[in-house]
Amino acid sequence: MSPSSTAPALEVEGLSVDLRTQHGTVRAVDGVGFAVRSGRTLALLGESGCGKSMTAQAIAGLLDPVASVSGGAVRLAGDDVLKMDRAARRKVAGPRLSIVFQDALTALNPVQTVGAQLAEPFRIHRGLSRKEALGKAAELMERVGIPDPKARLSAHPHQFSGGMRQRLLIAMAVALDPDVLLADEPTTALDVTVQAQIMELLRELRTERDMAVVLITHDLAVVAEHADDVAVMYAGRVVETGPVGEVFADPRHPYTRGLLESVPAKIGRGEELRSIKGGPPELHAIPAGCAFRARCPIAEDVCRTERPGLVGTAPGRAAACHFATKEPADA
Repeated sequence: MSPSSTAPALEVEGLSVDLRTQHGTVRAVDGVGFAVRSGRTLALLGESGCGKSMTAQAIAGLLDPVASVSGGAVRLAGDDVLKMDRAARRKVAGPRLSIVFQDALTALNPVQTVGAQLAEPFRIHRGLSRKEALGKAAELMERVGIPDPKARLSAHPHQFSGGMRQRLLIAMAVALDPDVLLADEPTTALDVTVQAQIMELLRELRTERDMAVVLITHDLAVVAEHADDVAVMYAGRVVETGPVGEVFADPRHPYTRGLLESVPAKIGRGEELRSIKGGPPELHAIPAGCAFRARCPIAEDVCRTERPGLVGTAPGRAAACHFATKEPADA
């Protein structure tokens, strides 16, 4: 069955998150929407502070107390998790929806053995005995590439390297075969070789278990190699969506275009490194009209007064720009 003929494993519609700050309540995530199907990876791409991680936390129900969902829907195979009570959401966490955090050292409990932490989901959700759950934990450790797993069940997180700790986090996240896996910057602070190994492991697990994966990242190379679809975020909103190959080959939003043009690999020797001038606006000072206009090379008067919505630019593609349907040279 083709991906287009199946219902999304995860569908996010109009998701908004408010954040209480010293400047008052601000909108950190503003009407975000996307969908991802089983066996596919969708990347949330953008600079730091654009709302990617907060979107993932809202989906997983892990927002800090100063943040709250103010609107929208998050559907797992049609069930809106935002309408579930706390008990129902706990049942969803693990078997249907799971998350891999970017900082393994803080995400793992430093005083518990890794065996106990990996066994816990099996004891809580599957009702296994301690011995049975530890057996499952060892199997998981072996699957994610941790050598001599049975002997290392009694080890603590600090006794593992950064790459091995990240493998442990991934093992915990996929323990109960979730339908959807959120991976929030899963290769942060790892060297390039280990990053490649972790991303390949996620790809293998996605294929084996037919999971839908949402990959949160600012790394264009990772998106190009490991994602099927992309949703580019800026100032809390999605500004471009579509299949990765098509979006990267022909970006229709100037922010996406700027990100791609800033890749050093595209710059010849002796040429000036390109970058997007300035930085994203502060959440309490997002301007009227297009939030990107102050940094945009093609902004016109309409961009000061009218905020562009997502408009279709091709089958399966959309961009939030007043000039999204024009060729870049003509805009």
